[in-house]
Amino acid sequence: MRSQTRRALIVIDVQNDYIGGNVPIEYPPVGHSLANISRAMDAAKEASIPVVVIQNILPETMPIMARGTYGAELHSSITERGWDHYVLKDLPSAFANTGLEEWLRNNGIDTITVTGYMTHNCDMSTVIDGLHIGFTVELLSDATGSLPYANRAGSATAEEIHRVMTVVMQARFASVMTTDEWLTAIKSGGTPARDNIYSSNQRARELHP
Repeated sequence: MRSQTRRALIVIDVQNDYIGGNVPIEYPPVGHSLANISRAMDAAKEASIPVVVIQNILPETMPIMARGTYGAELHSSITERGWDHYVLKDLPSAFANTGLEEWLRNNGIDTITVTGYMTHNCDMSTVIDGLHIGFTVELLSDATGSLPYANRAGSATAEEIHRVMTVVMQARFASVMTTDEWLTAIKSGGTPARDNIYSSNQRARELHP
């Protein structure tokens, strides 16, 4: 029997600054994640899954996503596909002072599928907020992406950040899967695999006793 899940695809901050701009996504390679975001948007349209596009706009003085700059504009792969609902934000979470929760509730959505940028910032914030307010949450690991950091706390590559954040989200906050796995799930009505903190920890202790 086909699942009665009512999804919305959330496409977060696919903006030019992340795609060869001032803060280029490095892992997974941005061309790869962009292609998968496009595939997910096309499949959502075919399956009558609403697409919500999020855009982060910051003040003119900011070095990234500054109002009125090319870097703040949505990438052409998003604008050419269009959307069912648009959200403008200035904080990491797509739920922060945007009315997104109300729109989702009014449209009978119970599950959000998160794609876009960045895995460890706006995606993670949206995933956590979504769980806390009662949505089932999914994250497409190859339709998201990270960049490297170095600060007084240390340094990490884009791959390290992306891998750790997806492992953490799978352990409690979301069903993390590839775009291919998601496409199969929406066609079959299957339920994506979820996990928990205890089981994730037990497996790690068995791998590294």
